[in-house]
Amino acid sequence: MWRTGIVQQATRQDLRRLLNRNNSSKTTAAATATQLPQSADVVVIGGGSAGCHTLYHLAKQGVRAVLLERAQLTAGTTWHTAGLLWRLRPSDVDIQLLANSRNMLRQLEAETGLDPGWIQNGGIFIAHNETRLDEYRRLATVGSALGIENQILSPEETQKLFPLLDPKAFIGALYSPGDGVMDPAMLCTALRRAATANGAQVIENCDVQEILVEQGSRGKKIVGVSTPFGNIRTETVVNATGVWGRDLVARHGTHLPLLPMKHAYIVSESIPGVRGLPNIRDHDYSTYFRIQGDAICMGGYEPNPILLDPVAKDFHFGLYELDWSVFETHVEGAHKLCPEYAKYGVKSTVCGPESFTPDHKPLMGPDPNVSGLMHNCGFNSAGMMFGGGCGEQTALWITKGQPDVPMFSFDLRRFTQEQGQATKWIAEKSHESYVKNYSMVFKFDQPLAGRDFQLDPLHEQMLEANAFMEEKQGWERPGFFLGNKEKSAAVLPYDWYGSYEHARHKESNYERILEGDLKYSSFSEHHELIGAEAHACRNNAVLFNMSYFAKLVLEGPQAHKAADWLFSANTKRDPSKTVYTCALNDAGGVEADVTISRLVSGSGQLHDPKFEGKGYYIVAGGASAYYTYSTLLAEMRRKGFNAKLHDVTADLGVISIQGPNSRSILQPLLDYELSDEQLPPNSTTLAKLNGIGLRVLRVSFVGELGYELHVPKQDCVAVYKALKAAGAAQDLRDAGYRALYSLSSEKGYHLWSYDLRSDDTPLEAGLGFTCRKQGDYRGRAAVDRQRSDGLKRRMVYLTLQDQVPIWGLEGVYRNGEPVGVLRRAEYAYTLGKSLGQVYITRSDGQNIDGEYLKAGDYEVDILGKRYKANCHLRSPFDPSGQRVLGNYETNSK
Repeated sequence: MWRTGIVQQATRQDLRRLLNRNNSSKTTAAATATQLPQSADVVVIGGGSAGCHTLYHLAKQGVRAVLLERAQLTAGTTWHTAGLLWRLRPSDVDIQLLANSRNMLRQLEAETGLDPGWIQNGGIFIAHNETRLDEYRRLATVGSALGIENQILSPEETQKLFPLLDPKAFIGALYSPGDGVMDPAMLCTALRRAATANGAQVIENCDVQEILVEQGSRGKKIVGVSTPFGNIRTETVVNATGVWGRDLVARHGTHLPLLPMKHAYIVSESIPGVRGLPNIRDHDYSTYFRIQGDAICMGGYEPNPILLDPVAKDFHFGLYELDWSVFETHVEGAHKLCPEYAKYGVKSTVCGPESFTPDHKPLMGPDPNVSGLMHNCGFNSAGMMFGGGCGEQTALWITKGQPDVPMFSFDLRRFTQEQGQATKWIAEKSHESYVKNYSMVFKFDQPLAGRDFQLDPLHEQMLEANAFMEEKQGWERPGFFLGNKEKSAAVLPYDWYGSYEHARHKESNYERILEGDLKYSSFSEHHELIGAEAHACRNNAVLFNMSYFAKLVLEGPQAHKAADWLFSANTKRDPSKTVYTCALNDAGGVEADVTISRLVSGSGQLHDPKFEGKGYYIVAGGASAYYTYSTLLAEMRRKGFNAKLHDVTADLGVISIQGPNSRSILQPLLDYELSDEQLPPNSTTLAKLNGIGLRVLRVSFVGELGYELHVPKQDCVAVYKALKAAGAAQDLRDAGYRALYSLSSEKGYHLWSYDLRSDDTPLEAGLGFTCRKQGDYRGRAAVDRQRSDGLKRRMVYLTLQDQVPIWGLEGVYRNGEPVGVLRRAEYAYTLGKSLGQVYITRSDGQNIDGEYLKAGDYEVDILGKRYKANCHLRSPFDPSGQRVLGNYETNSK
């Protein structure tokens, strides 16, 4: 029986006594004017997990840093957190950050003499169905490849580790013995001691009233912070203020897509036999158990969390009264899983504010508007487990100019400023991310919240063509086309999953079709449909609506100097030349891969800009559009180039026609000759299509003869309809991004943030041809060192001999040893095989060359079973690149 008679809301003192969490810094005297330094290299605002970890890592690197906390350390949301750390996540980046957090925890006591409260009691993920167990098998494979001990267990084996579980209540589990818990107050106390021992300063009871910003010729920059006790001069500030993060910076034009919500757990009475048991995460029942001495802390993610207005600034060590109508969704599952748990009452309830974001990832990195402002907040109730890894990366961002882990999925600049101000969009997306935090992670899953936020000029035409739409970074784009046999799959207004008095949609064809993609052990139900689009591109011609791709114009007196520095390839080309190139960071990692075209100053129309000096047209992938723009702009400002960068993404559509028949369909519509002599591969020109002015680029993202038409948005529909009419006789069809990505992978092209990231160099990725050997550019020194020293890793292509699906993150083995995980995985329809890209490393740390790569026997671990794979240094599809030249006479497959 569930005894509720003794339920009580925990007071601050009661809860902290219960959990044995003593914060020694509470007794620190209030800040005084004499304590306040006049200047600092870095000021960290916020004394929770994010702030303390950041201060610790800055101090370790010799930075003169000061942390300002308006109350006491942990007083905001850190003090009441459950403090769990789970090592296995569906992301190699997450896994690396968590490993860094855990490594720091394990050595902190030896460094400081203080116990940080780390208890390695292990973690168990519970599965109630085969699909969930397949997800855990995927986590197990990536974990094993990355050296994380784990096991898939039967219910009986699981019960041996946690005797109170009912083995009849579930079908299996994933066990990770290296997981554990930490105590927030003890950890932050230890971090404080380590940081101050290395010269840092912590000042409590010191509110930051304002971040001081100065407007200069290169934009806004940090000059200091203002407190009741005076100002501190500094050029770098870290916003680590959690749920208060957006309020702190909004006045400076930065709007963080962050939403506070109430998040809760309950603490049981003492339960015999609990001490020392592993923690439990039951995603299907939306329940977790955190072992706290002889008690169980239980919570989860409910469908109707309470959304909050801004949390009061003086909400120190505060809690809310628990709303059982919200929390009760976790109770039934907990009782089924662990009947013994139901016999004991609740000693305390813990309900506090936490910050949540639209994609359940933190908001980190450089501010796009204010130079010197860094963010490290928005941790979605995972700030303790990610604190060490993310604090370290924040410190590296400040001291080295970039992190050493690819942080795009955590970087604030993955969101546009418009998204940061869209309160309805933020609320919907953050709610859905909260609700689905325990849902299975499928490669092709799609959100239902926040849809139709950004529509391209051809959106209605895509719907009329019966497109199944995908959402990417706020944009709607066609995933694939359903044809005439299937009724339309319109995205319905968000129904909040039936919460807050909203009625759940009784019928949603969109959700029904989406279900066909939610697979692990079999191909998508739409596999053949997408394959037909891919084959049409290879054998005939298709249209891709690529309008959400990033489109930038670089112009001004020093635009040529900016382009020369920003990009690794030779941009000193004649007008009309289009060059594929990379933008690198100082370590030689790829921050963006783009095409850049030299322009001649023109009429001033969108596709024909007018400018003084030199001008360039830059096109990049849409998923990283704002990141690319803000990264390039920040580097231009840092270097002081007298040039401007304009984002014209929303003003121009892109219609790409690709395939052997693309030229014959397009040519009759244009006033420009599309011959190889007039418009060779990798070139651009102005033209008119039925009298409509546009820009033509002869480029391909799929490895075929093809052209991109860059069209003013008001003319996109007319151009699209003209193309469809002209190609009707040749069965020209639409194709979506699922086919596009399959085709590009098959050809061996890259997809930034997947098989090409900021921790990959062009040489490792097989893009050495983009790095010129004359003139300086950002990252050249690192590239030259690698040319001289050799490569420690290299990307290869693996094709599977069996007809089995792969999704990415599968472990890769060479001669039985783990050598990497698949970064990207697709089905190559022309090759008729599953194909993946992986960076191979040697266990002995030696250089890698082609002979080593070709000599091995390769296997890919798929759901716990290893499948033989063939290794290719280049994609086996059209390796000599004849098709993109329009040479189809020979079999170029």
